[in-house]
Amino acid sequence: MTKNNNNRLITETSPYLLQHADNPVDWYPWGDEAFQVARDSGKPIMLSVGYSACHWCHVMAHESFEDAAIAKLMNETFVNIKVDREERPDIDRIYQTAHQLLTQQSGGWPLTLFINPEDQRPFFSGTYFPNVQRHGLPAFPDLLKMVSKYFHDNPEQVRSQGAQLQKILASLVPPVAAEGVALTADPLAAAREKIAADFDREYGGTGGAPKFPHPTTLDRLLRHWRDTANSPDPDVEALFLASLTLTRMAEGGIYDHLGGGFCRYSVDRYWQIPHFEKMLYDNGPLLALYAQAHIATGEALFERVATETANWILTDMRSPNGGFYSSRDADSEGEEGLYYVWTPQAIKSLLPDDDCTLFARHFGLDQEANFEGKWHLTIREPLAEIARDLGDSEDDLRQRTDAARRILLEQRNARIAPGLDDKQLTSWNALAIRGLAIAGRSLSRPDLTAAARDAATFVRENLMRDGRLLASHKKGESKFGAYLDDHAFLLDALLELLQSQWQIEHLQFATTLADLLLQHFYDEKTGGFYFTADDHEDLMHRPKPLADEALPSGNGVAAFALQRLGFLLGNTRYLDAAEKTLRSAWKAMDDYPHGHVTLITALEEFLQHPEIIVIRGDEDEAARWCDSAAKLYSPRRLVFSIGADAKDLPGALAERKAIPGQTVAYRCVGNQCSLPLTSWEALAAELTVNRN
Repeated sequence: MTKNNNNRLITETSPYLLQHADNPVDWYPWGDEAFQVARDSGKPIMLSVGYSACHWCHVMAHESFEDAAIAKLMNETFVNIKVDREERPDIDRIYQTAHQLLTQQSGGWPLTLFINPEDQRPFFSGTYFPNVQRHGLPAFPDLLKMVSKYFHDNPEQVRSQGAQLQKILASLVPPVAAEGVALTADPLAAAREKIAADFDREYGGTGGAPKFPHPTTLDRLLRHWRDTANSPDPDVEALFLASLTLTRMAEGGIYDHLGGGFCRYSVDRYWQIPHFEKMLYDNGPLLALYAQAHIATGEALFERVATETANWILTDMRSPNGGFYSSRDADSEGEEGLYYVWTPQAIKSLLPDDDCTLFARHFGLDQEANFEGKWHLTIREPLAEIARDLGDSEDDLRQRTDAARRILLEQRNARIAPGLDDKQLTSWNALAIRGLAIAGRSLSRPDLTAAARDAATFVRENLMRDGRLLASHKKGESKFGAYLDDHAFLLDALLELLQSQWQIEHLQFATTLADLLLQHFYDEKTGGFYFTADDHEDLMHRPKPLADEALPSGNGVAAFALQRLGFLLGNTRYLDAAEKTLRSAWKAMDDYPHGHVTLITALEEFLQHPEIIVIRGDEDEAARWCDSAAKLYSPRRLVFSIGADAKDLPGALAERKAIPGQTVAYRCVGNQCSLPLTSWEALAAELTVNRN
């Protein structure tokens, strides 16, 4: 402990670690010092992994880590390490997998592990433990005593179990497809079938409670529908399943009906009551998805939700430096959801009687309280039904409810807001950049494109050091070597941003990222990408993650983006790495397609190459052609507007020359290109006939 009664976490930048800097627990950050102290003292490691917006992390901290007696026991029997899983997803990924293998149960946060300091291998694990025995869980102090005794009494068993765990971790990567095995569309059809089999056809989404948005799954359904739309038997059910889920989420309490944006998940199957934390990594992909669904369907609800979600990102999550913060806490004033809930009396004090009655019907305040004696806003009676009942115009009712929402939002803004995790993560910023770039095109909002551009510039200028990408930035300090997700998500985001606004600096940044992926993460022998770089800190395991989890698969996004960049530039090195990655993941896609939908989308574009349209000419005219093309939902189409004065374009782009006095479009599918198109009518005909 330091002299002012803070522990070693006081010098960290992570908001989560700083939340624990005044605990009586003698916390160490992850590092050599903690492991050396443990080895010298003969104590095992107690590793606690969490993040600042995590409700149950706060509960365990209040119950145990702030308790002097429990802290004394922890300090006497263990060397205690605290990790922010958002800063160190490498550590979290390894030990979440280890936890699942040790307990045969799913993981989560807080994650609690007990580790042999000799080899970093865990010998016991769990998640949340209460300070006293309840809900079938042992009291944390009792657990500490039992685990410490087991470690000291059974050293050989601890080592043997660790060695066995290490072998299992090493065996988790599935075998690579043989060179002669053809990559086929079978996993695409199988994923569609598996997703539908587990679908909730009344409320949308997959499975029961808790229910997560899974934007990669919904994107897969939309792409599947689009791929079959011109066939004799279009898959309208895939469109229905995606649209149903997007509608139910937009109507439910997982969506913030006052401020915009989505909470992390719903605790029920109806999307009514969320876990109230709001994460940037959810909202970036959901913004892109709702914007694309609006283009695909014309549904006004999807446009409104995309608009409001984008506004929330810009209003609440944007830093003055142009990048984006990580999350809003679930709790405020020590209570989960307190910031978001209402009473009918409070709303009556803010709205005229007629508007209050309308608002109550629409958002369920005339029904029983739905969250701990208070009301969390969810749409319970659609405005269309109320309008029919009252004989009023739905548009008029919407104007009144929108005005009421603004009044309530202003009042809510005066409350004590949930805590803000203000660190800026490269991977999560990339997801926001991608979402804003797509929404900027789809919603005709140049301010969103400008925000995406500024965030990309922030990352390039603040998170690149000595030619290498870093993972986290806070208060002027960037740290931690970037991971696979940082590189892959940012590469994908830059390709979307380049379609919204061409800047050669962003293309150069994209090629730098692609080269870093191949130099430091790529497995030349069997294909695929490791989660950590080849010069990263040595950990007990170096995973090569394939499955989609809370975030899309880094391997899937890398293969997807490298293919697109490879075709854009005519770079076979990128294309070969993408294909070899798909081969390395073939068995995983074949065995468990619905768990690998990001890789399957990359497989789709391997089998049916993306269509790339490059428009050269007068900047305003080329932008109009590009904007018109962006209003079609064509997920395998990329459209770039490059001014006539652009010079020194790299690779195949150098062949897409401007013609003096004309606007011209070059259309290629994979490496097959058609003749230049010199009128909008000719390009429009190609877009209509060849909707990708």
